[in-house]
Amino acid sequence: MAGPPPDEARLREAALAHLARFAATEAGLRRVLQNRIRRWSRAAEAEGQETEAATAAALAAAARIAAAMVQAGAIDDSAFAQSRARRLARGGRSRRATAAHLAAKGVNAETTAAALAHAPSEADAALAFCKRRRIGPFAATAPDAALRLRWLGMLARGGFSRDVATRALATAPDEAQARLIALRQS
Repeated sequence: MAGPPPDEARLREAALAHLARFAATEAGLRRVLQNRIRRWSRAAEAEGQETEAATAAALAAAARIAAAMVQAGAIDDSAFAQSRARRLARGGRSRRATAAHLAAKGVNAETTAAALAHAPSEADAALAFCKRRRIGPFAATAPDAALRLRWLGMLARGGFSRDVATRALATAPDEAQARLIALRQS
């Protein structure tokens, strides 16, 4: 049963419930509300209801609610981008991968650039990638030429440049471990 069309009050409650559980961008919140509206619309159409006007009104209300959440300070794209960029770098994501992730979340290019400027270095992220994959300084065995090329390929697919990848693989194990400890504490 589709129920009544989503009005502004119900959409605001849904937005607050979503923000209570998840960090979100303005575009992300708008997308969540739009998906909710589209689900209602499909269910109402299946019941034979006319949904075009109610859907349009609800979509406009969703945009207003997302903008109001930004004005109220419940959503801050800049803080979201900085936090997510730090977390992804600590997890071994390259700047390219982080920028793509933020773009998918609806963060604009200027905010992404500012967040990446405050994120940990690309070299530290590459070391975190190496630790996660147990390669380079964190490998159990010394690599031969073929294995080293394979590791370079893994880092390249992860979005790291050849220079950064080469430096990460050449890092001494003790230094790599110390840098990752410092990265976690920053």
